Amino acid sequence: MNHKLTYIALLLILTQFSFAQDKAKYKVWNPANDTLTVLEGQGWPKKVKDYYDRLPAKAEGLVRSDVWNLSKNNAGVNLRFRTNSNQIIVKYAVKGSLQMSHMPATGVSGVDLYAKDRDGKWLWSSGSFSFGDTITYRFNNLAEANDPDREYTLYLPLCNSLKWLEIYVPNEKSFAPMPLHREKPIVVYGTSIAQGACATRPGLAWTSILQRKLDQPVINLGFSGNGRLEKELIDLLTEIDAKLYVLDCLPNLTGISKEDLMNRIETSVLELQNKRPGVPILLTEHDGYTDELISPKRKTEYEKPNLALNETFKKLQEKGIKNIYLLSKNEIGQDIESMVDGVHPNDLGMMNYANAYEKIIKKILNQPEGNVNTAKPITQYRELPGYDWEKRHNQVLMRNKINPPQLVFMGNSITHFWAGEPLAHTARGTESWDKYFKDKNPINMGFGWDRIENVLWRVYHRELDGFAAKQIVLMIGTNNLQFNSDEEIADGLRVLIQGIKARQPEAKIFVLGVLPRKEMEPRIVKLNLLYAKVAQSLKVKYADAGNLFLNNTKKVNETLFTDGLHPNAQGYEKLGAFINKQITNN
Repeated sequence: MNHKLTYIALLLILTQFSFAQDKAKYKVWNPANDTLTVLEGQGWPKKVKDYYDRLPAKAEGLVRSDVWNLSKNNAGVNLRFRTNSNQIIVKYAVKGSLQMSHMPATGVSGVDLYAKDRDGKWLWSSGSFSFGDTITYRFNNLAEANDPDREYTLYLPLCNSLKWLEIYVPNEKSFAPMPLHREKPIVVYGTSIAQGACATRPGLAWTSILQRKLDQPVINLGFSGNGRLEKELIDLLTEIDAKLYVLDCLPNLTGISKEDLMNRIETSVLELQNKRPGVPILLTEHDGYTDELISPKRKTEYEKPNLALNETFKKLQEKGIKNIYLLSKNEIGQDIESMVDGVHPNDLGMMNYANAYEKIIKKILNQPEGNVNTAKPITQYRELPGYDWEKRHNQVLMRNKINPPQLVFMGNSITHFWAGEPLAHTARGTESWDKYFKDKNPINMGFGWDRIENVLWRVYHRELDGFAAKQIVLMIGTNNLQFNSDEEIADGLRVLIQGIKARQPEAKIFVLGVLPRKEMEPRIVKLNLLYAKVAQSLKVKYADAGNLFLNNTKKVNETLFTDGLHPNAQGYEKLGAFINKQITNN
């Protein structure tokens, strides 16, 4: 095993109204003792001095002592695990004061537990908590007796430093830590606002909200009062292989000259681009003060650095600097209701930040969404026990890196259970797969139970990045039939094809109509007419293989299926011949 689980006996109070105690055995997991790297939100996971630090050990002595001390705070650091337990207990100790005058203990020193359901929707769990030398959070009534594993994310304290942390679940329940995401992170360098002040709990810091909205790693390098675009920090940032750099430091740079500020901005941008060419950089204006209408002086304090930022931004663009973007104060949209002390956002202000960042970052990363759920990327964990959707996603990424494919099949279990790599636990058409596609360097990107929105997530999370395919075969939509209208399915298909084209502009895309499904044959005929229109409007090839799988009465020919949905070997032979003819003549 790659993680250590020990078993201990604890006395737990059954209810807050009773002194009755029950002896029970619990598993206890200490992440710091695990051989698996599990902490999300760290830029240097194997190079830190103390396990939960945000900067590498070498930063001590390189950065100012104030920055180093603040880097011991655990803002943005989180860990993921799976369990079917209806009870999770978190115990830990911190090094600093439990709370601040303007920020409660639940935000400064608390933890925060989120989960995903099997359809990828985020859930939040309220917990009872007690603060002291040892802080304890108890999360109860999380699952029913026979519920399968659920994925959890635990956010750590925003403005305090852990000494140790342990997670407990009942001995008879499953528990498994999850490995790090393999995606490049979004790296945020900023002030106390980025660090999380004054969120009431860690999951409501805007960087944490953004992480959930984008469903990808975010590294929080916010340092209260010390986000100053310093060379030492910029040099450290370049060591992180980022998807995007966010520089949100202006609230800590109001007291310096215009020339100094412009120089820091330009130097930071050029250094990042020199060390990480092509990585986008997002510069953020000062979000202002909520008392500026009463105090005109306060308005001047943020207007000057914002003018300097805009002047520098324009200057960089005129020099031909690419991949730089600007988020304005107006886009963030704070008002008199969204701050605690005129400076630091409350939970509403944090949401304003997250919404503004989500909007601009999706444009930067070319991740558009539609208005229906089929056009909104999301994960899933619906398959049979033993099937790990995220693990298969990582297998696809690894195979793409080792052996860049020329022919890509994207779809659901109908594609997944055909054959090819990454290998599935079921392969019903190996002979036809090898016969028609093996010599074309194919990859099978079919995932069991996938809907259109799940494939869209995979497209937006690198499954088509880093290589140039010749052809892409897309066969998706049957799992949306029970949840969406035909129009919603077609809308999702449109966004999905656009996402594929943006990442594989030279590939020839072939969209296959939804295959006939038992007792849904007439509806699928109508749906495929919409598919054909979408494909035509986006100038990609479309074909419908449905007639191959129907009998004389226009019903599913069950001799070609295992269950009225998934083809058997004979069905895959017919499908393989049909697709091969289409892509050969494409």
